[in-house]
Amino acid sequence: MFTVRNSFRRSSRLIENICLKNGYVALDCISTGPQQQQGTFYEFRTYRILPEKNAAFLKLTNEKIHLRTAHSELLGYWSVEYGGLNQVFHIWKYDSYAQRAGVRASLAQDPKWIEEYISKAMPMLMSQDNEVTYLVPWSKVDRPPKEGGVYELASFQMRPGGPAVWGEAFQAAVSTHAAGGHAHLVGVFHSEFGRLNKVNALWWYESPDQRAAVRHKAHGDARVVAAVRESVTYLESQTSKLMFPCPYSPLK
Repeated sequence: MFTVRNSFRRSSRLIENICLKNGYVALDCISTGPQQQQGTFYEFRTYRILPEKNAAFLKLTNEKIHLRTAHSELLGYWSVEYGGLNQVFHIWKYDSYAQRAGVRASLAQDPKWIEEYISKAMPMLMSQDNEVTYLVPWSKVDRPPKEGGVYELASFQMRPGGPAVWGEAFQAAVSTHAAGGHAHLVGVFHSEFGRLNKVNALWWYESPDQRAAVRHKAHGDARVVAAVRESVTYLESQTSKLMFPCPYSPLK
């Protein structure tokens, strides 16, 4: 116990000696990695629909989504085709937690939203899940070059430690894949609430068959292979969903 305690004290003194500059602690010396510079965040929502109600839920949402988008910005709304049956996935953008709290309060007092949508949609659902995510510092939302096509949400559960541990390797793997023209990268999002150390890459393809061809091509790209081999040393698990944008989705 004394050995552990003494080691901790020595480490603390080392950090102080390195970071103490001009009478204050330089916090960037002990940062866990690139920091989010803006308050903007993105709420990921996944709804699992009763199989027999899937068509009815999508029809109702198509007719009434304007009641929801009147309160805050919708980035995209998709129906999951592969990687999860009877599911929808949507992303909402907020400038701050205070803004989101205000939106939720307004929705709770909106009679048309409650009566025309919520009261009818909730009985159709099996479950709801949400995550709060931020764009990683080296990514932005980059819309596809044209409408149509399909989207892939690739989710990576990384080892504990955050971007300070695996950030550079993950960035290299994603950036090499995008730079090689293998797919169009819409955005990369890092989890803040939900499963921690989770990173989501949202990709766009012209069609499912084009995705298959692109994946085959990427497997033969030495740069992509090398970058992926480095990043997977920090990977615990990954999942993927192929999704079709709904008619009312801003990202189409």
